[in-house]
Amino acid sequence: MATPGGNQDADKSAASFKAFLMKNSTESNTNLYDHLTRVLMRVMDEPPHNAVDVIEDLSRDVKRGLLQYNQSTLQDHQPTATAGELLAEQQRLLFSPGQETEEDEVEVETLLPNVAEIGFYLEQAGVGLGREETQRIFLALKQLLDSKPLKYCRLWGKILGVQSNYVVAEVQYREGEEEQLSTEDEEKEGETQDDEEEDEMGEVIDPLPRSTYKPPPVVPKEANGTGANKFVYHVCKEPGLPWIELPSVTPAQISAARQIRRFFTGRLDAPVVSYPPFPGNEANYLRAQIARISAGTQVSPHGFYVFNEEEGDEEDEEPRDSYVVNPDFEGFPASEMAEKPGSTWVHHVQHILEQGRCTWVNVAVKPEQESAEEEEEEKEEELDEPEPKGKWGPPLLTSLSQDADMFDGPPWSSRMSSTLTSQHAVAVLRSNLWPGAHAYACGKKFENIYIGWGLKIAGDGHTPSVPPPPQQECISGPEVSEALAPTLEEEQAQKAALEEQQASQEESEDMDGEEEEDEDDDDED
Repeated sequence: MATPGGNQDADKSAASFKAFLMKNSTESNTNLYDHLTRVLMRVMDEPPHNAVDVIEDLSRDVKRGLLQYNQSTLQDHQPTATAGELLAEQQRLLFSPGQETEEDEVEVETLLPNVAEIGFYLEQAGVGLGREETQRIFLALKQLLDSKPLKYCRLWGKILGVQSNYVVAEVQYREGEEEQLSTEDEEKEGETQDDEEEDEMGEVIDPLPRSTYKPPPVVPKEANGTGANKFVYHVCKEPGLPWIELPSVTPAQISAARQIRRFFTGRLDAPVVSYPPFPGNEANYLRAQIARISAGTQVSPHGFYVFNEEEGDEEDEEPRDSYVVNPDFEGFPASEMAEKPGSTWVHHVQHILEQGRCTWVNVAVKPEQESAEEEEEEKEEELDEPEPKGKWGPPLLTSLSQDADMFDGPPWSSRMSSTLTSQHAVAVLRSNLWPGAHAYACGKKFENIYIGWGLKIAGDGHTPSVPPPPQQECISGPEVSEALAPTLEEEQAQKAALEEQQASQEESEDMDGEEEEDEDDDDED
């Protein structure tokens, strides 16, 4: 029989062992007693086959179930909309019918490009944005036409960015209804000049030293509707978002864009950090790249555009800057346009000169009105002087055969969309200088589009511009060189020489005074 003392010892040992099992771990803050309890309850609830063989796996699963991270780094736990809901809300305005009259609807339909047809031909050429995105861009262009007084609208392309992309639309306003963005810039420039003049007037009392450096004259930008500013460009990040009009481009921005290479961020207000410094933000840089790409890659079949006969009768030295559609154009076979791109394709956008303009301007001549005699003298001097370099560029409607090769390769590549069914194929033209620029032609129809990063090919590598040489040091000479400090003996000798010189001067002055007195006495006698 068990003695009472033995039962008490067993109870004590059991209690101490239970206390040991319930001791929490310093790492997981759990105890063995609770863990074994959970494992046994798991075995009772879900009796496994061969429990002794899977007891370790059950123990691991029980431990893993306790490791739950309940904390969150989010400030709030409000339910957020899904990506589909955000996209639907963003593009809701694209599918909402506007309040238009029948005349407005007819006018919009005539100006609105057939993006679906363009997308079909681009798809045949292996280029495009996809049918869904093309349809959304079509609705976005319709929304742009509804909100702006336009007479021309076209999908220019899509420029890719690091954070977001730009969908670009090329438009022209009706006459007299163009938005005056350039006038606002001119007013701001005038205000800054007035402030500078006021500052100069205030500094007349106590003038400060001014720099003698004179910056080179600023090349004036071309007026709206001419040259590089012939068209106006609107961009949006996604179809459904508001369209933003880009500012007009200046020659300084085009010249700076030619010397730098930079990816777009997708933010129009982002600064352009580069060397040489770019005069503007990303919106200006985007507009400059669009002007460069258009001047180099916008092409059309030979004979589709012709010069106006009325303008041809006039004798103008300057090259022509306008053309009209040829009603008698019959088109070329796709096979001929693919095999002979140099003679069947022409440029229909003006070439940008080294000056950053499509038409050369003499910045040395002041815009002030001059007399007839001065004008005649200048004309005579101009006849004697040779023409400046880069004054003239390739004229409009120049064939692609005149394009120069770069980096030991042709500037263009051409092919047919299909060699099996050539009777239904389209001719495809791809620019090798601006990757992403494509053009297609099918009968009397053609179109240009650009889908890329907005960078020109750089060959083996891009070499940044070298900084200007540092300013020269001041020329050393006796006028600016600091003399050495004299010794004590030299100072005493110099002092003695000065005293002797002063004494001799005083003696000579006294002698002169005495002689003058003697002469006066003789005159009195």
